[in-house]
Amino acid sequence: MPLSALAAELLEQARDHHSQRAARTIASSTSMRATVIALAAGAQVAEHDAPAAATLHVLTGRVRVHTDDREWLLDTGELLPLPPQRHGLDAVVDSAVLLTVALR
Repeated sequence: MPLSALAAELLEQARDHHSQRAARTIASSTSMRATVIALAAGAQVAEHDAPAAATLHVLTGRVRVHTDDREWLLDTGELLPLPPQRHGLDAVVDSAVLLTVALR
């Protein structure tokens, strides 16, 4: 399934879920994991510890990544190496992102 179709499907699920989020892991191995995460407008992923290495690619929408002292606004197509510190994620509008994490 193309990522755009999966993003659209997960956004529909997110809009109907009480958490306003939906996700599906699309690749996983002993060294990495890739997950598509959909967030309805206003949904949040609370601050959490950062993995050793990760990137966030916005498939559709606009999101805000924030730490205690910095924030990034990302639009469709933009990629951010996630900061190696606690961070959170907010959906400014209905959004879907691809999170790729290097596993230790």
